[in-house]
Amino acid sequence: MTLSQGRAPTTGETLTQIVTAPDLRSRVLITLGLLLLIRVGAYIWIPGLDVSQLQNQLSGGQLIGLLSIFTGGAPGGVFSLGILPFINASIIMQLLTAALPSLETLQKDEGEAGRRKLAQITRYVALGWGSLQAVIFSLYLRGFANGELEGAVFVVSTSLALTTGAMVVMWISEIITEKGIGNGASLVIFVNITASLPNTLQNIIREAQTGKIFPIVVTVAVALSMVVAIVAVQEGSRRIPIVSARRQIGFVAVLPERQSYLPLKLISGGVMPIIFASAMLFLPATLANFTSNAALVNLATWLSPSYTVPGLPLSTGWVYGLTYFFLIFGFSFFYASLVVNPTDMALNLKRQGVAVPGIRPGSATANYLSGVINRLTLIGGSFLGLIAIIPNVVYSFTGTGVLQGLGATSLLILVGVAIETAKQLQTNVISQRYEGMVRQ
Repeated sequence: MTLSQGRAPTTGETLTQIVTAPDLRSRVLITLGLLLLIRVGAYIWIPGLDVSQLQNQLSGGQLIGLLSIFTGGAPGGVFSLGILPFINASIIMQLLTAALPSLETLQKDEGEAGRRKLAQITRYVALGWGSLQAVIFSLYLRGFANGELEGAVFVVSTSLALTTGAMVVMWISEIITEKGIGNGASLVIFVNITASLPNTLQNIIREAQTGKIFPIVVTVAVALSMVVAIVAVQEGSRRIPIVSARRQIGFVAVLPERQSYLPLKLISGGVMPIIFASAMLFLPATLANFTSNAALVNLATWLSPSYTVPGLPLSTGWVYGLTYFFLIFGFSFFYASLVVNPTDMALNLKRQGVAVPGIRPGSATANYLSGVINRLTLIGGSFLGLIAIIPNVVYSFTGTGVLQGLGATSLLILVGVAIETAKQLQTNVISQRYEGMVRQ
């Protein structure tokens, strides 16, 4: 099949290249095989654990609700921590890189060697953080031991199993990134969320059989509308025009002034503000579970999605929803300040002899870019907050909680990872196209 030139590859061209091109076929098979391995490992249960009792206890609870999202609904497996320690370590390293000049120098000035050293430090941080999470989770799981292992022996063995599982998942994700298609960590989360979709579909069918047809139709319509809105906003960006100065070569030739664009994404932080906010909301429930402190128990109750404000109509989960919205909104600005630095962008433009029309290079450009980024973050953070609380709003009006089981975090991750993986797959197909043109 001859690949079309001058345009993006079609679905037929992409499938043909996956089948016929050995390198691309190998990358796809490696990715699928390793993702399948992670799903199998998620159901290798922790020794000495009563899995059925644990899953019954966790149904409808929020203590490790975020953990269940990233493990595909298998909280009793050796891969229960999944990729979360690595994600947390990456977030910690981003914060430390912005705060410590030595780490910032490694990232910006040391090139590939510096990035490899930062990656190695991130792995060590993931090991330490995963060990801490494993011990805390093991203490919680101690109440679900089946009697084969008890007390300190159960905590130690479970902590070792969970830490080892987290490191194996991190290793597999790095192999996918290096030798497969797409970002390994994102694909691991994607496949685990996808694995929980049949349960969501089963809940929809079960509620439809009880006669709740109209609420189900409304819920499904809202979910599809959310997907469309997420795609539009994820792909949305502000294109700031930039021009490069004319350059003279020798005595005669003059290169014309070139104009291009500096794209600034509407959601620069991606799904990270929602993950930060979710962790903050789960913190009171986690601490209350281990300390039994009355104030923490009350706070966890108020922040529960099922908490009803007395005397107010349609008030289920409104305290949780409003808190969630403002946390996401605040973290959107916080994370945008970490990943986008207007001063560095203005300095790089000045070094390259590029300027924004009508804006002086240097500090004036930095101030202009900072204002644009703040306005974009205002819109993007508001969108993320609204998307996050829509499941609770739908539940308040319809009484149908199937959309709560999927969640805004899951939808954002599913859509974002699908878009990025499809783009990388198209990039590989285009590279195969031009290799064929060179051989001709």
